[in-house]
Amino acid sequence: MNKSIIIATAFVVAIAVAFFAGRSFNGGPAASGASSSGGEREILYWVAPMDPNYRRDEPGKSPMGMDLVPVYADEVDNQPGVIKIDPTVVNNLGVRTDTAVESELVRRVETVGYITYDEDTVQHVHTRVDGWIERLITKATGDPVQKGQLLFELYSPTLVNAQEEFLTATRSANALLLKASRERLEALGVSRSEIERLEKERTVKQRVRVYAESDGVIAHLGVREGIYITPATEVMSIAELDRVWVIAEVFERQSSWVKPGQKAIVELDYLPGTILEGNVDYVYPELEPMTRTLKVRLRFDNAGELLRPNMFSRVVIEADGFGRVVNVPREAIIRGGSLNRVVVALGDGRFKSQPVHLGIESGDRVAIRSGLAAGETIVVSGQFLIDSESNIESALARMSDAASEDHSTAPADSEAMDASMDHSQHTMDTVEAPDEMDPAMDHSQHQMAPTDSPAAMDPAMDHSQHQMAPTEAPAELDPEMDHSQHQMEDQS
Repeated sequence: MNKSIIIATAFVVAIAVAFFAGRSFNGGPAASGASSSGGEREILYWVAPMDPNYRRDEPGKSPMGMDLVPVYADEVDNQPGVIKIDPTVVNNLGVRTDTAVESELVRRVETVGYITYDEDTVQHVHTRVDGWIERLITKATGDPVQKGQLLFELYSPTLVNAQEEFLTATRSANALLLKASRERLEALGVSRSEIERLEKERTVKQRVRVYAESDGVIAHLGVREGIYITPATEVMSIAELDRVWVIAEVFERQSSWVKPGQKAIVELDYLPGTILEGNVDYVYPELEPMTRTLKVRLRFDNAGELLRPNMFSRVVIEADGFGRVVNVPREAIIRGGSLNRVVVALGDGRFKSQPVHLGIESGDRVAIRSGLAAGETIVVSGQFLIDSESNIESALARMSDAASEDHSTAPADSEAMDASMDHSQHTMDTVEAPDEMDPAMDHSQHQMAPTDSPAAMDPAMDHSQHQMAPTEAPAELDPEMDHSQHQMEDQS
């Protein structure tokens, strides 16, 4: 048993010595002290005592009013997550760096849009009576029309009867009846020119002509020649191209940035190098449920009709400024599910993955709310490889810390063994039997070696299972038994 305890104690001591020797070799506190004693320690930056993410390049006060504390280069080397890469390897990886700057960050909304008709100029053509289209002049969507151009001819029994009533009133010389019949024709949609013709020629036409009231193109055509229509039927729509709308779609997270009157720039692949400048005309009150975007309307003049409906465009809206804030290039951000990071270059081939809290995005820049200070150098290319290596180093450091805590909690007294340990497989040294036996022990299953008859037997011992040899020889010997090998003592 003593031998097993000695072996276990030696094993624990060997592990502890190896662990502390490894920490000293890798640059633990002893190494830091040695480096500091050799010369002045290099200060990398200053941090707040209660918030390590608050960094500055010079001494000062933290937001809580406490003095900033310095962070030395030898301390950074020993921090979890800090890795060092040979400059040759850095060059081969194509690592590029940039500097976090504090500057005015403009809320710049870059999105896409499409051109559509100016709905203020769209004219819908309906009839006020039911009837049949006997003749259709414009027969295709997109056909240009001029103001006063004939669109179609309609036959309607209601209009025929109204014309007959007007002629009857004219012949009767009843001014009141004539006025009522004239107003009825106008209410049914008959043009003034047609009423004047009817009054002059005194002949009823079976087909009533319908003319265009403005210039434009046929934006929608819902009928064909010979079809029966009612006042609810949309015969056609005519839209002007002198002015058009550009409908831009803004992401939900940027919807609060856009306001009417802000400047906007539109570019089209159809017109390379041409920039159209305008203003935000209207912001729609609701989001599109499918795309989760907010529609923004821009209005542009289109005198040369260069802008055609349904053309694709790139839109840039200059929103209000956000103020001075620390910002970095968008490509430097390593986005995670619940944590965003950047890789900070500490100098001399040292890198560290730093968690950050992001702010707004404006163009190719991203605002940093916390976790990074202006002037720090960050990696913008090759940061994913460095970040994965830094995470591995952090995990190994945490494992080492856990191992040191486990060894520090080992029992100091190696002579005391845990009662819960299983010693069933241990080999114990042979010891001599005691001179006296404990009377409380149960020896019912023991087989005792033959010894001389004891002078006195302990009455506390259980001898129920023992087989004792007879103390006296029998009076008569059984003749059938073989006593040739027995040596009998003399009874005399």
